[in-house]
Amino acid sequence: MTEQRISDEVALRIALAARVLPETSVGDLIEALQTYLGEELTETTLSKITVTNLKTAFGQTYDLDGEEEGEDARTQDIVAFKEAVRILWGEAETERLPALDPYQEGDMPSSVRIAIASNHGELLDGHFGSCLRYLIYQLSAQELRLIDIRSAAAANLAEDKNGFRVSLIQDCQVLYIVSVGGPAAAKVIKAGIYPMKKAEGGEARKFLAELQAVIETAPPPWLAKVIGVAAGDRVKNYKLTEVN
Repeated sequence: MTEQRISDEVALRIALAARVLPETSVGDLIEALQTYLGEELTETTLSKITVTNLKTAFGQTYDLDGEEEGEDARTQDIVAFKEAVRILWGEAETERLPALDPYQEGDMPSSVRIAIASNHGELLDGHFGSCLRYLIYQLSAQELRLIDIRSAAAANLAEDKNGFRVSLIQDCQVLYIVSVGGPAAAKVIKAGIYPMKKAEGGEARKFLAELQAVIETAPPPWLAKVIGVAAGDRVKNYKLTEVN
C-alpha cells in the first residue's frame, strides 16, 4: 500500500466505514477505494464513490433472486454497503466527543500524562492496534483534565502502524488499553510509556480515579519519579504491573 498524507476526517471516515463492512480491514477498504478514486483520497473524492463501485471493487456480485448466499445474507450485505457509503460521504451521524478542558504546559505540577485507547466517548474500550482514538489526560493526585483527543485512523496508512500509534502518544507516560500484542507492547515500553492493560474496559475516569488514589497514597517507584517525588521518599508498590 502506498503511504500517503490524508486528513484526519478522511482517515476517520474510512476507519468507521470498514467497521460496518463484513470481514473488511481498513487496508482492504483503502485498496478498494483506490481502484476507483486513484491514490488521492480526499473528502471530495470520497463523495464520488457509490455502492455499485464498492461492491464491484470487492468482487461482490448477486443474482436478482438472491440465490448465491440467500436473500437474508444479500440484504444484510447491501445494507452494510449503503451504510459504508454514507459514512464515506460524511452523511452518517457523527459521534459527539467529550469537550476538552483548558490546559497549558506547567498548569499542573507533579502530574502525569495518560493516554486511553478508546472507540466511544470517554470509554476505555480500545485495543492498542485498532482503536479509533486516544484520549489524553493530565492527572495529578488532586486534579484530572482531558487535554486532547488524537485520532488514530491515519495509522492504517502507515508502513509501521504500531510505530505511528506510539508517535501519537509519545508525550505520555502511561497508556491504558484493553489489549495489546507483544511486539506493540515492546514498542510502547521502549518509548518510555508504561502500558496498563484493563481487559474489562469501562469508564475512563473510573480507572483514572483509581490511579489518583495510588499517586496520593503509595505510587510505585517509576511513577513517583515521573511526578517528581524525591528518591528517598519513593515507596515501593507494584500493584500497577498488569501487562503480561
